[in-house]
Amino acid sequence: MKCRLGIFIALGLALASGAQANALQPYQMVRSLQVVQDKIADGDHAALPMQRKLLGIIDEKFRAAEAADFHDPRNFYALLIYGTSGGNPATLASVVSRLELEGDRDRLGRGVVSYALGNLASAREALDGFDPRQIDDGLAAPLALVAGALHVREDPHRALHLFDEARLLSPGTLVEEAALRRSVELAARLHDMERFASISMQYVRRFLGSPYASQFAEAFVAGVIEMHEMADLALVKRVIDAMDGERAQVIYLRIARKSAIEGYDRLLAFASDNAEAYTEGGKAGPDPRAVLYANVASVTSENVGAVLETLKGIDERQLSANDRQLLHAARAIAERVVSPPRADTTAREVEEAPETASEAVEAETAEEAPADDAAFFAAARDKLKSVDALLGEDER
Repeated sequence: MKCRLGIFIALGLALASGAQANALQPYQMVRSLQVVQDKIADGDHAALPMQRKLLGIIDEKFRAAEAADFHDPRNFYALLIYGTSGGNPATLASVVSRLELEGDRDRLGRGVVSYALGNLASAREALDGFDPRQIDDGLAAPLALVAGALHVREDPHRALHLFDEARLLSPGTLVEEAALRRSVELAARLHDMERFASISMQYVRRFLGSPYASQFAEAFVAGVIEMHEMADLALVKRVIDAMDGERAQVIYLRIARKSAIEGYDRLLAFASDNAEAYTEGGKAGPDPRAVLYANVASVTSENVGAVLETLKGIDERQLSANDRQLLHAARAIAERVVSPPRADTTAREVEEAPETASEAVEAETAEEAPADDAAFFAAARDKLKSVDALLGEDER
């Protein structure tokens, strides 16, 4: 702890004085970078500009370094840590190319450079076989995180194991925060509900203040939707309710929105009901977003007339731009359902997606009525999915 405090003081001097920065060894500056990044993971958003400034100073330091500077293994490993921590890939590649490396150091250098440059196949080939626990302490956790990222597609089980190692090797750091975020997505892909909930709860309890928490939220919502058929809603509720009230309501509403579009009635009812529980004081009336999502799911039901009236009664001013577009689409489709059928028309599929949500609504209302209600209802659901895809994720 004292060591890190001393490094942080040295960092402050380095940022204030170019001369002080020149006096520090590369490994000292990279340790300072890790301290700053850990503060970011802990919710200190003010450390973000400091991180950017420090990355620039370190970049200059490495560019000016001589090959002899890397005879000290601490500086060599610091270079690789820099490469896995948001450093300039061009600087990393340039420095490594100037070094005479052999054996494991050569493989590590080539692997980290390939990863930083986005050449994942070469990175996997170079880093395959390395046990992060046998690597220099400072590089062990970042290397485990990189190795996990390299196996996400081909071997998600192995990737999860490597992310677990990264977390164990570097608790309370930005590395652990990133490993947890990525593990949430993988657990959902593997339909491992218990692990998904456990990892999500760990993130909520430890890193919800991180500036990258929005990425966790996206992965969590997508995971719940992915596992909609077998999701343990009690576990999902436990995770969400561990968040602050405003954030919990937003998560419930995002789950409701996607459930409405996909037609997942069980999940929609769960998310809508819980979102309503967070309505301020219980006196402000139903959240217009929850009303919209619940009725979007019913837009092709037998009570579509009542649904249409409800949709017309929603105050658009309380909705985001994307949700207003979704409301317009739902209204247009509902109006098409209740309009008298044309006897001389037949069903046909839309061959190309419209370029805007407004065009999607126009295309739907202009589309010829199908031969039977079931076909039209299915087409309506597909159209809402198309509109949602065009709008993208609603950023709140």
